[in-house]
Amino acid sequence: MKQLFTGILSLIIAMSSFAAEHVSWTYKLIGDKTSDPAVEITASIDPGFHLYSLDNPEGGAGALEFHFTTEGCKLSGTPKANKAYTKAYNDIFEVNEHFYSGTVKFTQKIKPTAANYKIKLEINGQVCDDQGCYQVFDSHQFAGSAPLDPSRKDDKEVTENNPETDVQSEAVAEMVDSIRDNNAPLEPGVNMSNVSTSDWWANCEAEMKEFKDAPEEQTRSLWYIFFAGFLGGLIALVTPCVWPMIPMTVSFFLKQNKSRRKSIGAAATYGASIIVIYVLLGLIVTVLFGASALNELATSAGFNIAFFILLVVFAISFMGGFELTLPSSWSNKMDSKVDSTTGLLSIFFMAFTLVLVSFSCTGPIIGTLLVEAAASSNFVSPAIGMAGFAIALALPFSIFAMFPTMLKSMPKSGGWMNTVKVVLGFLELALALKFLSVADLAYGWRILDREVFVSLWIVIFALLGVYLLGKITFPHDSKVEKIGVTRFMLACVSLAFAVYMLPGLWGAPLKSISAFAPPLTTQDFNLYDGSVHAQVDDFEEGMKLAEKYDKPVLLDFSGYGCVNCRKMEAAVWTDSEVKSKIENDYILVTLMVDDKTPLPKPIVVKEKNGKERTLRTVGDKWSFLQRSKFGATAQPYHVIVDKNAKPLAPAFVYKEDVPAYRNFLNTGVKRFKETDK
Repeated sequence: MKQLFTGILSLIIAMSSFAAEHVSWTYKLIGDKTSDPAVEITASIDPGFHLYSLDNPEGGAGALEFHFTTEGCKLSGTPKANKAYTKAYNDIFEVNEHFYSGTVKFTQKIKPTAANYKIKLEINGQVCDDQGCYQVFDSHQFAGSAPLDPSRKDDKEVTENNPETDVQSEAVAEMVDSIRDNNAPLEPGVNMSNVSTSDWWANCEAEMKEFKDAPEEQTRSLWYIFFAGFLGGLIALVTPCVWPMIPMTVSFFLKQNKSRRKSIGAAATYGASIIVIYVLLGLIVTVLFGASALNELATSAGFNIAFFILLVVFAISFMGGFELTLPSSWSNKMDSKVDSTTGLLSIFFMAFTLVLVSFSCTGPIIGTLLVEAAASSNFVSPAIGMAGFAIALALPFSIFAMFPTMLKSMPKSGGWMNTVKVVLGFLELALALKFLSVADLAYGWRILDREVFVSLWIVIFALLGVYLLGKITFPHDSKVEKIGVTRFMLACVSLAFAVYMLPGLWGAPLKSISAFAPPLTTQDFNLYDGSVHAQVDDFEEGMKLAEKYDKPVLLDFSGYGCVNCRKMEAAVWTDSEVKSKIENDYILVTLMVDDKTPLPKPIVVKEKNGKERTLRTVGDKWSFLQRSKFGATAQPYHVIVDKNAKPLAPAFVYKEDVPAYRNFLNTGVKRFKETDK
C-alpha cells in the first residue's frame, strides 16, 4: 500500500509540474489587406497560475506591458482584453490586484499609414502562483499590407512608445559595456585592475548544476497537504462518531468470516473503500471548482468570509451547540444496500455508511482540510489531502483485523472523546479568524488589525487552557472529577502559547503565527525593529563593494509584487543569527526585477532562444541578469557569488526554513574563504 501510494503521488506531482514560463503566447494578424487591421495576442496561462493585467495597481505585482514598435502604421487606442480580470485583495501589499487565469486574448487595433507596414511587439509581465512569481517575456513581429487612400501621404516613419533605443550586439560583454556606462563611477580605493566587468555577467548555469539540486517547493507543499490530511484523520479517529465503530466493525468481520485470512481481506477491502470514497470527494472538489479557480478561492474576499462563517459553524458544532448530520435517509439507503448485496460490493457500502454516520465529527475536519487545500491553489491538493485523511482513518480497521488481540488494549469510549471535539472547536475558531482577517483587509474595515487578531488568539488559547483544567464545561461534557497528566500537560501548552503571544501586542514578530496573523503594517503600536536591509540595489555596485571589503555577495532577486519574498524576509531574515550573518559576512544586494525606473537608454539584447529583447527599465536589467547568468526566473531567488561573480553554493528558493538558510549562509562563507586563498 505504501509503495502504491508513493508511486501515485510521484505520478501526480510529475503531471502537475509546470513549464519554465508558465504562459504560452500565440499571435495573429487579422484584417490584413484591409484599412482596419488588428493584432490578436493570446495568453494561455498554466493551471494554478495567474497573469497580472495591464492596469494592475501600483504597489502590487508587476503589471503586463506591451511595447509596440511600428513602421508604416500607427496604434489605434490601447490593447483590449476579451474578458474581465479577477480583482482580489493582497494582504501583503494591501492593494487590490487585477489578474487573469486560464486563457485571455488582447486585441490592438492598427491604422496603416503606408501600403506595407511592420509591427514589432515585446511583452513584459509577471505570473504567479502560491509558490512564487516568474517574469514573463516574449516578442513577435507582424507584417501586412493595406489599401491606402490616394490622397493620404505614404508615411513610413518608425515610431515606438518608448525613447530611442541603443542597439547592442548579442555578445554579453558589449551589453555590459553599455550598462556600465549608466553606473556610478568606481568608489575611491577600489582596485578593479584585475576584475573584468563582463565576466560578472557571464553565464554560470554549468557551475550551478554542479551543486546538489535543492528540493522542489511544489513537492514539499503536496507532502505538507498529505500529512495535514493524515493528522486530520488521526484526530477524527478519536471522536465519538468513529472510535466506537472500530471494535464493532472488526468484530463483525471476525464473526462473519470463519477464516482469519478472509477476515483480514474483508477489513483491508473496507479500509481501501474508505480511501477511495474520500479521494473521490477530493477529486469532486477539483472538478467543481476547476484548477485555476482554487487560487481565486484563496484570494477572494467573498469566499474568505464564507470560509470564516463555515469554520465558526464547525466550532459551535464541536462545542456542543448542535449536531451536523446528513439526512437519515442517506444512511438508511446505504444500510439497505449492504443487506441486498454480497461480497466486495457489500463491504464498500458498509464503508460508505461509516462515512455518512460519522459526518457530524468528521465533517468539520474534512471541511477545514478542503479549505486549506483550496488555499494552496494546487489542483491536486484536495485529492492528496483526502488521501492522507482516509489512510489514517482506515488503518486501524485493517490493523486490528490482523491483530484482534490488540482490541483489548484500546481505550474505552467515554467523556474524553467529547473533550477532543471541544478542543477541536477552539482550534477551528482560531483558524476562522485567519479568513476573516483577509476579508477585513480587503474591505478596509480595520476591525481586525494585528493587535486585535493577536488579542483574540491570546483569549482563545487561554480559555482552551482553562477548559482543559476543568474550569469551563460545555453541554455534552462529563463532570471532571480529576485532571489526568495528559490533559494537564496540554493545558500548560495552551496557556504557555497564550503567554508567548503577549509580546506580539507590542510588535514582536511571532514567527510561529506569521502565516495566520495580519501584517505588521496594520499594527498601530510597534516597538520592533529587526529587519534586514541591503547595502546596495545595483549588481555592479555590489560587486565593487565585495572587492573593496573582501566579502562574498548575497544576490537577492526579489520584486515589489513578490508575496513569498516578504514571507521569507519576515520568517527567515528576522532570525538573529541569520541577520547577524548577512550584515557582518556578506554584501547584500537586492535586485527588484519589477523595478519600473527607466534606464537612461534602452538596450537591445538577444535571449538564448535568439529572440531580441529590449531592456527599458532597471527591473528588466535585473530580470535579464537572472535569466542570462543563472537560467532562473522565479522570485525569491538567493544566490551567493564570489568577487568574480561565480556561484559558491546552490541557490536558495522560497522555503521558510531558518536552519537550512543558516547552513546556506555558512556554506557560502566557508567556500569563499577557500577560493579566496
